[in-house]
Amino acid sequence: MSIQSRIDLKLRDLDRLAPGGYFVGLHIRFTAPLMTFQTYDKAWLDHYTANGYVLRDPMTAWGFSETGAIRWSDPRLPDPFRLFDEAKKYGLIYGATVSCGPIRSRTIASMARDDREFDLTEIETFELIVREMHDMTQPPEELTRAQIEALRCVAGGDRHAAAAAKLGISESALKARLNSARARLMARTTAEAIQRAKDFRLL
Repeated sequence: MSIQSRIDLKLRDLDRLAPGGYFVGLHIRFTAPLMTFQTYDKAWLDHYTANGYVLRDPMTAWGFSETGAIRWSDPRLPDPFRLFDEAKKYGLIYGATVSCGPIRSRTIASMARDDREFDLTEIETFELIVREMHDMTQPPEELTRAQIEALRCVAGGDRHAAAAAKLGISESALKARLNSARARLMARTTAEAIQRAKDFRLL
């Protein structure tokens, strides 16, 4: 089963677990996550983005300073900008957040509902799902020399035929190298693979 298929199964589990929606940011490196998945209401996302709440979100601050799981109602969470009050206006009344992984590649995820607090079993299930997603999407520490050469040629503007000629291989061999690089970097396109390789400092 492909990584994407495995992720899709976990996202279906999250859909059942979080009736108010969820956000998952996997492997946040240099302020940007490797992958994000979210099902919060678009009106809330637009409001959140327009007001730059990510810089004031208590869950973001907690997620980068702690690991584990916590309810949004936990009194240990300071919310000086009253972001939780804003979220309630959009139906995000009760929630929980999970943080895992090393600080250099942190995963932070939150889920919400509007009718009651999540119970401990639900939070433990959420934490398990997020940790599994974190583990299955672990970025590579390195690429093969062949993958790097192929990505560099395309990143430099070469078309497939020119890149293949430059490397002294067939066009089908070049495409195979690019396909393997995309799979290793969990990227849908070559452009996305190039960007991820740069983000991970592999190119």
